[in-house]
Amino acid sequence: MMDPTTDNAGRSGDAGTARASLEALRAEIAKAVVGQDPAVTGLVVALLCRGHVLLEGVPGVAKTLLVRTLASALELDTKRVQFTPDLMPSDVTGSLVYDTRTAEFSFQPGPVFTNLLLADEINRTPPKTQSSLLEAMEERQVTVDGTPRPLPEPFLVAATQNPVEYEGTYPLPEAQLDRFLLKLTIPLPSRQDEIDVLTRHASGFDPRDLRAAGVRPVAGASDLEAARTAVAGTTVSPEITAYVVDICRATRESPSLTLGVSPRGATALLATARAWAWLTGRDYVIPDDVKALALPTLRHRVQLRPEAEMEGVTADSVINAILAHVPVPR
Repeated sequence: MMDPTTDNAGRSGDAGTARASLEALRAEIAKAVVGQDPAVTGLVVALLCRGHVLLEGVPGVAKTLLVRTLASALELDTKRVQFTPDLMPSDVTGSLVYDTRTAEFSFQPGPVFTNLLLADEINRTPPKTQSSLLEAMEERQVTVDGTPRPLPEPFLVAATQNPVEYEGTYPLPEAQLDRFLLKLTIPLPSRQDEIDVLTRHASGFDPRDLRAAGVRPVAGASDLEAARTAVAGTTVSPEITAYVVDICRATRESPSLTLGVSPRGATALLATARAWAWLTGRDYVIPDDVKALALPTLRHRVQLRPEAEMEGVTADSVINAILAHVPVPR
């Protein structure tokens, strides 16, 4: 970890302290979640970029625990919504309620009015309710009865979903997928990680009681604000900008895809690469930063051709092939 009073770019203590706090955040999450370092890093990158995260994995791989632990390690307000087939949009955004005492309607905020919203199993609810989050995710406000109501700052949606081929799931529409900065896949643990999980449970670990596991708040809104300011000062050369554009344009020309990455996706890749560069202690972006964030930033923004999917081609394999062929700036 770097010196908390300054960073290697010579910036003042605020940025260095913020980086130290975010490093501590990653360590704090590890107290409850075993072997998911890439997903933890992705969540931290999303916080730096003011972006939203979609976590996909089979049931039982600690997707919800990961987000709950993140919330416990942050001094931020958090709420959880379990998405079910009968959930209504107003259950998420809030609604107007008639007050018999005043004979007037008053707005009752829904759980979306928070800093960190855990949207659990988001693809188990129909598209109408899924779309209730679109305005909140993009505009950071909710409009009810024609009145826009701003959401708190910071605001992050961390949504979990089961693979779409599972029973009782509704695929997220492309417009909503594009609102997520990152799509993180949560794999099954390795043999040793699974042994560590069982050992913790045998020793009394209770995933419902994170305080007992020693998880404490180690970062807050001021740390995020200082870190975001530092990330905004991270240098991006014209060659790196062109590299990001070339990668995204290559997806639009891939014979395996019907839908390539939009300019919004290119902007997202540049933002996540800058955040990763700053987290690793640099004030400039290198090609490896772009490569490191390409899969989680782009995999949900492309659409495979049916024939390619039948042949076993995946979004990740297409993006990896593009990364291997697009010339890397020197």
